Amino acid sequence: MEEYLLLMRLDILTKEAQPSPEQMQVYMKLYRDWVGGIAAQNKFVGGKGLSTEGRVCRHNGIITDGPFAELKESLAGFIIIRANDLDDATSIAATSPILGGVGNTVEVRRVVMHDTQ
Repeated sequence: MEEYLLLMRLDILTKEAQPSPEQMQVYMKLYRDWVGGIAAQNKFVGGKGLSTEGRVCRHNGIITDGPFAELKESLAGFIIIRANDLDDATSIAATSPILGGVGNTVEVRRVVMHDTQ
């Protein structure tokens, strides 16, 4: 099995798009249940949520506040899973409850280990 990074993107900036505290509890339960199902298959490696603040480092030493605060689609978090191949990882990602929100996406990327020598 190989490792895949699932990047969760959703609107975490627009005030009107934010769920109520009650809705957030429901969404988090759905998310925890989804991750629990992945873990039950021994395919969950790890993951974290991300804050809305950060910085972007660019070429020539340019540093800006970020991450891309002008975009509604923000990187909200990630998990790493084990899957047989890209199709298997995509099938898992396609069941994410995050996709219940209009405009939300889950990007699937295989983790590639580079030789450091």
